[in-house]
Amino acid sequence: MNAKLLAKYCGAAAPVAAALAFAASPAGLFAQASVTANTLDLPQQVTMLTNPDPNVRKATAVVNGHVITGTDLDQRVALLVDASRGEMSPEEMQRVRAQVLRNLIDETLQIQAAEAEDIKIEQAEIDQTYARLAAQNERPLAEMDSYLRSIGSAPASLKRQIHGELAWQRLLRQKVAFFVNVSAEEVNELMQRLEASKGTEEYRLGEIYLSATPENQAAVEANAMKIVEQLRQGGSFVAYARQFSEASTAAVGGDLGWIRLPQLKNAQLEAVAREMQPGQLVGPIAIPGGYSILYLIEKRQVLTADPRDAMLSLKQIQIQFDPNATQAQNEAKLQGFLQGLETMRGCGSANEIADSIGASVVDNDQLRARALPEQLQQLILNLNIGEMTPPFGDAKDGVRVLMLCGRDDPEVQAGPDFDTLMQQIEDERINRAAQRYLRDLRNDAYIEYN
Repeated sequence: MNAKLLAKYCGAAAPVAAALAFAASPAGLFAQASVTANTLDLPQQVTMLTNPDPNVRKATAVVNGHVITGTDLDQRVALLVDASRGEMSPEEMQRVRAQVLRNLIDETLQIQAAEAEDIKIEQAEIDQTYARLAAQNERPLAEMDSYLRSIGSAPASLKRQIHGELAWQRLLRQKVAFFVNVSAEEVNELMQRLEASKGTEEYRLGEIYLSATPENQAAVEANAMKIVEQLRQGGSFVAYARQFSEASTAAVGGDLGWIRLPQLKNAQLEAVAREMQPGQLVGPIAIPGGYSILYLIEKRQVLTADPRDAMLSLKQIQIQFDPNATQAQNEAKLQGFLQGLETMRGCGSANEIADSIGASVVDNDQLRARALPEQLQQLILNLNIGEMTPPFGDAKDGVRVLMLCGRDDPEVQAGPDFDTLMQQIEDERINRAAQRYLRDLRNDAYIEYN
């Protein structure tokens, strides 16, 4: 449930996440403060003239008059902590809280900017999106509410996040997308390049992009490395992309969709991605303007049917061993099994012979090749109908073979059409404009911190 929920909504949920202008490490700040303190001739014992009341809750930040409380921050942080699938160190928690606060500030700026343009997101629309999210995770609304509270978050926090996403997307359509133009010549040129690359590989990549300036480059790189460390420890890439990435793909968990590497428009990213294998995480990678973290979800050949999409009909023929039997007895049973397999002549004789040698048979007529373990995928795809894989397994789990009884190959995909490619180019330009728009909102904002 956690992975499903956080794959949909985890983090600030704004399509363009907050900039990562992180402060120096606590140790560095402490060292600097000590040097400064020595020059001020401060007393060793400091007597405060006022004592803060711990029962009084103050705003964490005030953004153009809108209050973000500590509770707001705690509830949003809880989503990311839950997605991390492990305990965070105090230092990591401090970093995450600082980032989530920046995301909440951005979310507030986006909602305020939408309201300034008379864009209103109705509560009914927010509730519908929330209900759809609950249904996708196979939970009734009441159960979804309870789940969020159980991890230290709240339905109101997630609904605020949904509000921010909807408001920002609608604002971009009205203020940015309307002025983005893509010519037919550009789309036709891209279609020609795509056709020319038929048979080459295309990649489905996840990205986390962090912008950096010369002033904060070292801090951004250090925090990008922290994100990679958390991901390698089992953190959800989707959750971290939604929380930290500044690309518009943050709203979909960093998923770039299927692309050809030249579409990355960066030679270094292209070279790195070309060497990646599915499931591999690489980064941070220094690029102009910041850092990228890449995750290769999958790859396939352009405009070519992927054999792994073939629908297979398989028979699994298996024997189990008695744990109380001697090694000699188990060895004899294995030899009998192997000899029986040699007498099989296709799928028609499999069940009868399996019965005679004490083996069980399991049929599966609707199994996509890519659903098999990677070690077996190519092996199965190279079989002819009626042929079997070599035996595999062990004494504990049993020994088995897979027999191919049918195969329906996938049809060659026609590739993206004109409208799809035009939409891709528009989205890329809207993304760049959205980043500039959000930077302007930050620069014009009046923000007070507690």
